[in-house]
Amino acid sequence: MNGFILVNKESGVSSNFVVQQIKKKIKADKIGHLGTLDPLASGLLILAVNRATKFSSYFFESDKSYDVEVEFGTSTDTDDSTGKIIYESNDYPNKTLLKNHLESFIGESMQIPPFFSALKYKGKPLYKYARRGEFISKPPRKISVTCIENLDLNNKVCSFRIYCSKGTYIRSIARDLGKKLGCGAHVKSLIRLSQGNFNISDAKSTSDILGEHIISIENAFKNLNKITIEPLDEKKFINGVTISKFNNKDDIYRVFSKNNTFIGIGEINKNNLKHKQLV
Repeated sequence: MNGFILVNKESGVSSNFVVQQIKKKIKADKIGHLGTLDPLASGLLILAVNRATKFSSYFFESDKSYDVEVEFGTSTDTDDSTGKIIYESNDYPNKTLLKNHLESFIGESMQIPPFFSALKYKGKPLYKYARRGEFISKPPRKISVTCIENLDLNNKVCSFRIYCSKGTYIRSIARDLGKKLGCGAHVKSLIRLSQGNFNISDAKSTSDILGEHIISIENAFKNLNKITIEPLDEKKFINGVTISKFNNKDDIYRVFSKNNTFIGIGEINKNNLKHKQLV
């Protein structure tokens, strides 16, 4: 029971609640999510089970995509529909104006995270401060938006699909879009569609998850090329010793033993192989 589970999280529950449900259901010793979803949000939530938790960093770094609904005319303290209204307006944008301002987010930019987020200040998540009225602003962080498509506008609600880098807060995009348009805005609904190589189409609801739905660690990295090492090199690889004389191109690889046992993830750099993460 080492690998990854793809959950289609429902709106209204926390990511941690899902983790605890699945942990109890499949009787896992250790389980954690690879990128939280707000309680309001639904969609793809990746869980790492047991030894797969050691590979979590590879997924925290991955790009994501979302279907988003943004409502204009109100700003909230949480930047979504669960918060208190802090600004109201009856001035809604037309589709041409909206398209121009929304597309200005494409590319690299610096983004200020929401006050209500899991980012920490002095060891505590920001949302714990915000809940008691202490709104702490974190420094802007570099994000990247590669594509925004399927834009639609119905009265004061717009919908679109966005492809973005790790660390991108869609609630911040809604907040900043409302500021650009001068009418205020917040996220009405949010569905995560993909993260890295994983897609919501392969995810199952919490109630349907079984142990057999665990994706093995090696299959989770099937996007990486496979290399096989000799028995004499296995111990070196496991102990972190650099192994030379590889003619493969510089890249990250899945590393297997001669008997086709997955050992871990390795990196070849200038014909030298060294492990990055072991099973």
